[in-house]
Amino acid sequence: MNEHSQSIVLRFDDQGLLPCIVQDWLDGTVLMVGFMNQEAWEMTKRCQRVHFWSRSRQQLWKKGETSGHELVLKEIFLDCDQDTVLVKAQPIGPTCHTGNRSCFFTPMPSISEQGRSVPTGTSWGGITRRLYETVEDRKTTPNSDSYVSKLMQGGIDRILKKVVEEAGEVVLAGKNADREEIIYEMADLWFHTLIMLGHFSIPPEDIYQELGKRFGKSGVRTSEGDASHG
Repeated sequence: MNEHSQSIVLRFDDQGLLPCIVQDWLDGTVLMVGFMNQEAWEMTKRCQRVHFWSRSRQQLWKKGETSGHELVLKEIFLDCDQDTVLVKAQPIGPTCHTGNRSCFFTPMPSISEQGRSVPTGTSWGGITRRLYETVEDRKTTPNSDSYVSKLMQGGIDRILKKVVEEAGEVVLAGKNADREEIIYEMADLWFHTLIMLGHFSIPPEDIYQELGKRFGKSGVRTSEGDASHG
């Protein structure tokens, strides 16, 4: 135990509880908020599965103990006052009892900028997920005024052509060493790769999972053909 961990003193409230915020460890999406008591805190660390104290049932519970939708502990933090817990976890299935990935799925009116609504999200991953959902919607419910719908209807060759074009624009932006141009062109490339993923019904979470497998690896391509990143 290091000196910092020895200095940790959890500051529970009058009911012996700490609020606990849970994020997806790969993309930062806020999945849920619960409460931990001392026992839930200890069980979470010991079992590597997130536990809470149920205020309604007045008992300890492991997330997913009936549904199977567990939260696998990856990292755990305390705030500066040591009275709030931040857990980064790998969700096994949807976190919300409604079947949604996150409990935070009810949007408030979007921030308005120059008369246009600006997509909001709980993280960069949340923005990616919302864009992907828009792509899926345009795929299943085509709109004649939608750029995405028109691109989808053009077939995979047209989609792939746009991905290649946008990748070329990113390369040129990099050669020009123009920060704003790089950001703009990279956004275009990411957007069109989301359209390609939508064509194949591959959600962005599958890409996050693949990237997550590569933490701590050497960066050398293995015999199985996996490119490692570390």
